[in-house]
Amino acid sequence: MIEIDGVSELALAAVLVCAFVAGLVDAMVGGGGLVQLPALFAALPTAPPASALGTSKLAGMLGTASAAWRYSRSVEIPWHLVGPAAAIAFATSLAGAVTVTHVPPDLFRPVVPVLLTLVLAYTLWKKDLGGTHAPRALDGRARLGAGALVAAIGFYDGFFGPGTGSFLMLLFVRLYGFDFLRAAAGARVVNVATNVAALAWFGGHGHVLWILGFAMAAANVAGSLLGARLALRHGAGLVRIVFVVVVGALILKTGWDALRLATAD
Repeated sequence: MIEIDGVSELALAAVLVCAFVAGLVDAMVGGGGLVQLPALFAALPTAPPASALGTSKLAGMLGTASAAWRYSRSVEIPWHLVGPAAAIAFATSLAGAVTVTHVPPDLFRPVVPVLLTLVLAYTLWKKDLGGTHAPRALDGRARLGAGALVAAIGFYDGFFGPGTGSFLMLLFVRLYGFDFLRAAAGARVVNVATNVAALAWFGGHGHVLWILGFAMAAANVAGSLLGARLALRHGAGLVRIVFVVVVGALILKTGWDALRLATAD
């Protein structure tokens, strides 16, 4: 039986399937980490949590980068808005990755389902949200507020991660005036920055299983390219539908995890 980084053939097959699905979902609306990370934790029961996080970041970074490249070929990305957001998120994601090696990520678990519920409720309430693309530059307080939110999301992704893509998409739709399709593209660019920053820290401190990570990356890239292609072919309407479904699933999953850990304590 062949093993990669101590993972058996059967467990590896399951991890690669999850990485493919994670890439597909991530390319459209984010949230793939909740598919990929549990599979890694199950396949590596004795590995430090940081090793699973670092390996997942490697796969996610390459998959997200491929989706961002695919989007950039077909839709116009407002780089003057997305670029600064990516720079801010890079710095704070690095800070989050450094912090997670000292503070357990369980700190965020009870908050995530609450925030995601607010995201879902707002999206359903605003029926026309993300239907039209009218990017707007932000001035004064609005720019500072948006920068602070981007910084918080970047830190969160480096520290914990589930739902990052969904938070970024709502940010681009609500504050920057993007439609859901271009919000997906912008969110992928920022997510590449957060993944690179976290991966630099985890990799530099020996928390990445490189062979397994690259195997997962191949599956994640394949899923990401398919997800981006579906989004581009069917437009903002499909992305909105998938966004609502995935955020709903994220609420259930993160809520259940938080409840299970709370009752276990």
